Amino acid sequence: MSSQVAGQTLEPVLSQHPEFPSDERILRRRLLQVLLAPPASEAITYEEFLDWADEDTLAEWVDGKIVMTSPASTIHQTIAGFLLKVMGIYAETHKAGMMISSPFQMKLENGREPDLLFIANDHLNRLKPTYLDGPADLVIEIISPESTGRDRGDKFTEYEAGGVLEYWLIDPQRRWAEFYHLRNGRYHLAYAGEEGEYHAHVLPGFWLRVEWLWPQTMPPVLDVLRMLQLIA
Repeated sequence: MSSQVAGQTLEPVLSQHPEFPSDERILRRRLLQVLLAPPASEAITYEEFLDWADEDTLAEWVDGKIVMTSPASTIHQTIAGFLLKVMGIYAETHKAGMMISSPFQMKLENGREPDLLFIANDHLNRLKPTYLDGPADLVIEIISPESTGRDRGDKFTEYEAGGVLEYWLIDPQRRWAEFYHLRNGRYHLAYAGEEGEYHAHVLPGFWLRVEWLWPQTMPPVLDVLRMLQLIA
């Protein structure tokens, strides 16, 4: 399954998705990728990593090594899909930039695969056919038990040092979200909580209710688009 890009037209985003490859085919492909991956001790270049990986690969390039990541949960995909639709349509309507979802690489110190990223119009020249060469303006990571240390540790410091202007950490297990803004080379917590209204820093005019992020209280996408005055 190729990475999803939102922000083309309203109808394709809300229409029925094309048929996905079968679970068996995906499993076989990922098993083959693991079997064909270079030994863990063997360092490779980022270009070699891109040649090895395909558009379905769940992996990152860290310190010259391939690091495989776990498939996403239903809750993870529900939150990511909701944000991709809402933020993608907002960005397209206001001609602000582009939203892209995993699997898609962002190349900073390492080659990371954020859950969601937003690229403002002024930085679309960083977008290459298979990766983003430089920082996104906004990165969103949806925390899982497997990724919490990575999202709050290594990725936090890499995104900070790499110039990602806004970083969202969404933890559905704890029903907690944190929103960081980059100022003077360091992340500062702009908002945190289980509920309440947050206004994005790099996507002007966009806001959301934090409680919309939890599947139990997530409103229909069309209702949110009306609240954002994107549709009548």
